[in-house]
Amino acid sequence: MEEKEIKSIMESMLFVWGDPLSIKLIGETLNLPPEFIRKCLIDLKKEYEISDRGIQIVEVNNHFQLCTNNKHFEYIQKLCTPPQNKGLTQAALEVIAIIAYNQPITRPEIEGIRGVKSDKAINTLIEKELIAETGRLEKTGRPILYGTTDIFLKSFGLNSIKDLPSIEEFESLDFTDK
Repeated sequence: MEEKEIKSIMESMLFVWGDPLSIKLIGETLNLPPEFIRKCLIDLKKEYEISDRGIQIVEVNNHFQLCTNNKHFEYIQKLCTPPQNKGLTQAALEVIAIIAYNQPITRPEIEGIRGVKSDKAINTLIEKELIAETGRLEKTGRPILYGTTDIFLKSFGLNSIKDLPSIEEFESLDFTDK
């Protein structure tokens, strides 16, 4: 195989793989030595840089990945950010707080605490993958039990549900206008 064809194959591999790809795996796949693979990848990387392309090859710890050019971040972000409002309504915030502190919990229990229907807020939280069905209660009608998800933890900067502030911490705060 010619070097040009090898580079073309490696470019295809990087594109399809998506994640960083090790020199070792590329070498094993092409049955070529790691030193030659590295040289070809560095050459490809330079070719992208010289031609100022919209994509680039990034190296991290002997792994290579095809990525978008950093210069185009604002356009990629604009393209990939859905136009919808990413915030939560007051009702959704109330519901997620109730679920977080009382999980697993059913919709009737949530509505009992809030005093109002919560279907829409629950559906919004499910769509945003902040809560999920965790099972069903073993009683008449087998109501759905809800709990928070890993996306909830990530969104609120928590490692685990145990990292939530205690209710007592909130009770000691003064929320009155001064």
